[in-house]
Amino acid sequence: MAKFDSSTPFILIARIRVKPGKIQEYLDLATKTDAAVRASEQGMLHHTFDQDPENPLCFTWSEVYKNDDAFLAHLANPQVGEYLQSHAQLGDGFTVEVYGTVGDRCKAAMEATGLPLKIFESKCGYSRL
Repeated sequence: MAKFDSSTPFILIARIRVKPGKIQEYLDLATKTDAAVRASEQGMLHHTFDQDPENPLCFTWSEVYKNDDAFLAHLANPQVGEYLQSHAQLGDGFTVEVYGTVGDRCKAAMEATGLPLKIFESKCGYSRL
């Protein structure tokens, strides 16, 4: 049986709703944030911001982290902090789902963001880097 813990990859899905009239401003913020993450976070294996085809105000961040340390580095990125602060003015919804097992320290950091969070812990499977 596979062992999943703080050293294994996991997926984070963040669903965002943008305030009407703020889409371009939000896209500019997301683009700036994505560039900062790409430039400085080697543990971020996948990072996209996708628009809902049925509702242009809804977006999804799809993120794959190498491990818990990669997520903690993400939260420490100053541009991510700026993004989360700006969301309060530009967005009106934000939920986070995690697919995979994270350690206690990472879970506590996720909970400390104050964002609605649901964690789906792995029971079987495998990861390849």
